[in-house]
Amino acid sequence: MYELLDDHYGDVFALIASAMPPLIWSAYELIKTRRLDAISIIVVASILFTVGATAMGGSARLIQIRDALVTGVVGLIFLFSLFLKRPIIFYLARATMARNTIEGAEDFETVWGRPGVPKILRLLTAVWGAGLVVQTAAMCSLAYVWPIGRYLLFGPVIGYGIFGILMIWSLWYLAQNGAAGRAIFQKG
Repeated sequence: MYELLDDHYGDVFALIASAMPPLIWSAYELIKTRRLDAISIIVVASILFTVGATAMGGSARLIQIRDALVTGVVGLIFLFSLFLKRPIIFYLARATMARNTIEGAEDFETVWGRPGVPKILRLLTAVWGAGLVVQTAAMCSLAYVWPIGRYLLFGPVIGYGIFGILMIWSLWYLAQNGAAGRAIFQKG
């Protein structure tokens, strides 16, 4: 979308417009499911933050970095949540389970008390937090050295690649932890 709009409307407008499809999709999902959960809140908040920050002005490079910084802020929230009673991964997993069944959230509350589960969720939170911060550092660096078109073409591939690596590692780690790892995805 960026490439189509850039020539006629400029970098800033094209970057804002390219954020609209995921925002529209999130709104559609909210209307369809009639539920607002932690995952949806993070996605919508990051898009709105980026659009709002963009409206405040700045160059196209600065807009790209602001977008990447949202991921970094989420990563820092993950890391800081390690100091709470329950890390953010607990709440995201509970929200996912609540989407699957009516009693999913209640069932997931009981999972926290199972042996090994708090340790697993804390390590998952730490790894995801660190991974998102590393992704932010990489994307901010690339925003300065690559042309905007290349960044927009390859940036999502890199971002999804890091996300994929984190997901694969998470699934592997859960599988390596036997009953405690399986408990995270089973009913209470």
